[in-house]
Amino acid sequence: MSRTDWPLDTLREQLTPLLPALVIEVLASVDSSNSELLRRARRGPLVPTLLIAEEQTAGRGRQGRAWYSGAGDVLAVSLALPYAPRDWSGLSLAVGVALAESLQPQLPARAGATPRLQLKWPNDLWLDDGRKLAGILIETTEIADGSGRRCAIVGIGLNLRLPPGDGLRTPPACLQDVDERLDGPTALLRYALPLVRTLLGFAESGFAPFQARFDRRDYLKDRAVTLSSGVQGTARGVDDDGALRVQTAQGVRRITSAEVSVRPSASPAHGG
Repeated sequence: MSRTDWPLDTLREQLTPLLPALVIEVLASVDSSNSELLRRARRGPLVPTLLIAEEQTAGRGRQGRAWYSGAGDVLAVSLALPYAPRDWSGLSLAVGVALAESLQPQLPARAGATPRLQLKWPNDLWLDDGRKLAGILIETTEIADGSGRRCAIVGIGLNLRLPPGDGLRTPPACLQDVDERLDGPTALLRYALPLVRTLLGFAESGFAPFQARFDRRDYLKDRAVTLSSGVQGTARGVDDDGALRVQTAQGVRRITSAEVSVRPSASPAHGG
């Protein structure tokens, strides 16, 4: 029995015109919603599936990091669908744009004011005070149906309540820090349709149409950053393929791999 009253009928009405074969499931507990969909894809044919996990016993983020997801603490949702974009570059950034714009549709009216909800390259939603609200994990695998098709699994973990901060690299935020009216079901209703539209649009046109929208919420832009290699510099926005530009003492570097960690740095920026 689901612990939460999920708006499944409304979700089906919104999403099935775009994904006609869509299946929506709620699991009371699972190791990881992404892992579950990966297993299904590797077993055989996979229809588009939206999986809502009320509890994840082994939730994970990028680079295998654990993602705290006790029951009722995190909105953990994964969407799997057969997917063949012209270019995969920048997909997590486009998903982030859809999520941020859905949860905080209005940008500040005052010129130069920063939005409360921002995007930290390549796959996180942060508040403007440097706390992490949500993470995005995109994985791909070949569907085991002999077709050679691949599927994308887009996992989103959104803090509904503040998790314990011990051991976290980034201080956490929760949904009520953005909008006190939001809970798990209403947040999912806000972003599910924009997410599907984004995925379908990205498959046709790539990241370029999302570049300016990402730029408006780019947390790292013009900040001093440190790469996982120890190189320091200043973030200068993203290219139309989603690559992060970092001005270093040796010139501008394009960071394209999500496996390269980029952190805000208190050190002096290089390159001016």
